Amino acid sequence: QVQLVESGGGLVQAGGSLRLSCTVSGIPFAITSMGWYRQAPGKQRELVAVRTTGGNTNYDESVKGRFTISRDNAKNAVYLQMNSLKPEDTAVYYCNAFYDGSSYRPPYDHWGQGTQVTVSS
Repeated sequence: QVQLVESGGGLVQAGGSLRLSCTVSGIPFAITSMGWYRQAPGKQRELVAVRTTGGNTNYDESVKGRFTISRDNAKNAVYLQMNSLKPEDTAVYYCNAFYDGSSYRPPYDHWGQGTQVTVSS
């Protein structure tokens, strides 16, 4: 059974920091690309950051220089360090695990349950 469990959300004042964690089980983490998405009320879910197995990272322009995605393959975990938080960062943050597939393994795309991040002004 595939599980993605997020933690670390909460309420923080503008300018503060939070670190989100996502632990993964049930899939081969080392070959899995990991990402963080967020969804604010009334808005579509959007990509925040992604880190591939090769170490490539990509960030939404709105979080560049403030957020950092990292992963620990030994712990099957991915993290999102969020600094200089702004009220507009308020959203439910979701962990995503995806694999494009190969001749040896079909593709997959899994989501966590989400963790709320609220930034007060």
